[in-house]
Amino acid sequence: MILSCEKEILQSAISTASKASSARSSMPALEGILFEAFPERLKLTGYDLKKAIYTEIDADVTQQGSIVLNARMVGNIINSLPEGTVTLTTAGLNTKITCGNAEFNIIGINSEDYPELPNIDAQTGVSLPQSILSRMIRQTIFAVSDNESRPVYTGELFEIEDGKLVIVAVDGYRLALRRETIEGMDQELKFIVPGNALNDLEKLCGNTEEPVKINLGSKHISFSIGDTVLISRRLEGEFLDYRKSVPTSFRISVTADRLALQRSIERVSLVIDDRVRNPLRCTFEDNEIHIVCSTAMGKAEDFFSVDGDGTGLEIGFNNRYMLDALKAAPDETVRLCLNTSSSPCVILPAEESDEFLYMILPVRLKA
Repeated sequence: MILSCEKEILQSAISTASKASSARSSMPALEGILFEAFPERLKLTGYDLKKAIYTEIDADVTQQGSIVLNARMVGNIINSLPEGTVTLTTAGLNTKITCGNAEFNIIGINSEDYPELPNIDAQTGVSLPQSILSRMIRQTIFAVSDNESRPVYTGELFEIEDGKLVIVAVDGYRLALRRETIEGMDQELKFIVPGNALNDLEKLCGNTEEPVKINLGSKHISFSIGDTVLISRRLEGEFLDYRKSVPTSFRISVTADRLALQRSIERVSLVIDDRVRNPLRCTFEDNEIHIVCSTAMGKAEDFFSVDGDGTGLEIGFNNRYMLDALKAAPDETVRLCLNTSSSPCVILPAEESDEFLYMILPVRLKA
């Protein structure tokens, strides 16, 4: 294999493919990137047996071929090279990388040892703008569970119905939901995508109206973004019925400036650290929320103005869960809706809209 291409283009492609390579594996090939040279094109693939990412770039290919190179090593080498044209030359498993006056000789792995990517038996497909998908993932991914004992909640539910896409994440303590009307999306689909694949997908999407094409197979799903494709297994199992889990009527509803409330909680949270996870004690009064936190490190309190009467309701919250929801909410003004000290707090748009919903379970307060 003999080829050359611009350093900046190769560097970006290696960074993309390496997102799916394994950091440590009993199969050395999985720690690498598969380089495949075709006429005028170079394809780079990363695969950890759960997800795969491959991308294609323009290259001046003198001799076709393929080899697997350790992702971390080849990434560090390319990053260190001067600007200019990079040349890769393989002879057996020996690979020479040159650029300017710099030259590296490394040993690769036979491409025949690289596992085949899953075949997407695409049953149906949809597409939507990259900017919308990226934003919806970013505003819900924080609520994905990291508890492997319930694998279905380590992913996000995608539900397409009546021309709307709904993405839901839940971890047992909170729920995050985003809803968007997507033009031309007239199918009814329901599937669950692992959170680690969505983290990579969100980074691959740009703030553009260019489409992400989603192809849904029986066991896997692919997302195509330009010359890059991410393939992930689908998660199987019964996801939470969010429609039945979220309260629909509330005794208390107050309207707050999202950013100001976020800053108030951040101030009070300064007495909380990783060892001391005492909850925020929030008292919802008339046009005001009193936030207090007492720990072994000290005590902090703040008063925050809202519109609405909380009738003196006192309720406890995990500070991080509240902050995650407030940082993700796409509106500058939000409604906090409650019933009792033991029922969830639901955060909604201040205006009548179903664009987003965040639900947080309360923490039991000590007397």
